[in-house]
Amino acid sequence: MALALEIFGFLDLSITDVLDVLLVALIIYFVFRWIRHSQALGIFIAVILFYVIMVVVEALNMKLMSALFSTFIDVGVIALIVIFQPEIRHFLMKIGNDSSSKGIGFVRKLFGIKEEKSLNNESVNEITEACRSMAGEKCGALIVIPHRTDLGYVIETGDRIDADINRRLIMNLFFKNSPLHDGAVVMVKDRIVAARCTLPITERTDIPANFGMRHKAAIGITEVSDADVIVVSEQTGSIHYVHAGILTRINNINELKLLLGASLSQDRQTSQTEASGQEARPQTDGNKGQDEKN
Repeated sequence: MALALEIFGFLDLSITDVLDVLLVALIIYFVFRWIRHSQALGIFIAVILFYVIMVVVEALNMKLMSALFSTFIDVGVIALIVIFQPEIRHFLMKIGNDSSSKGIGFVRKLFGIKEEKSLNNESVNEITEACRSMAGEKCGALIVIPHRTDLGYVIETGDRIDADINRRLIMNLFFKNSPLHDGAVVMVKDRIVAARCTLPITERTDIPANFGMRHKAAIGITEVSDADVIVVSEQTGSIHYVHAGILTRINNINELKLLLGASLSQDRQTSQTEASGQEARPQTDGNKGQDEKN
């Protein structure tokens, strides 16, 4: 301890300074995790090294070098915004979707509004059977099933349909000669709401080469939302289930039914928990009023 005080005794550190350093370290750590799979990682490391050199130059009171680095920073901030534009857009989109979901859920809970976004068992069966048929015919498909995240900005990029979920309709939408086959189909509350939708493409570089644009789009939308995505490959006829950026290969159609059922039942359980919490408060208030009358 005494040796440490001799070495670092010249530093005037307080608890606030230590907390400041820890917070900056946490920010750097989370930013590193955020962009570690993107091409911006090398630029980020260069920026950190550049900043460390600038701090050393200012500590040594090198005025000319400090002025030079300050000029670079003034111009570099705008350059970094341009360079990191895709990462910043995805980051803000994710935060916005999460905040929007929580905000909408709070408003619904406040006013006692119940809205069910999950699919029923009949719809799940229609989707999986359509995927089985399309996989056998090697017909490419991309199906997006959001839970609590609002994908209105994705729906607006396609053509609105608003139809019941039906296996024949799904197969017709993805038929290669159909004008609506190119893009994703979005399903909400047991309805096919839109087709030919454009999805954001992931920036990850660790995706196997045998995965095409459908798989990259599926990963991209699940990175910025809570949606489940089903991908049917046009080349191999294989089926993949995608959630939170993770692809799961489906070897048997029952696996897809189980994955969709588990995900949707969890969504229903969350909605029921919020609804029961909303119903509990009026009952308590009513009992309180009755006690006051007595």
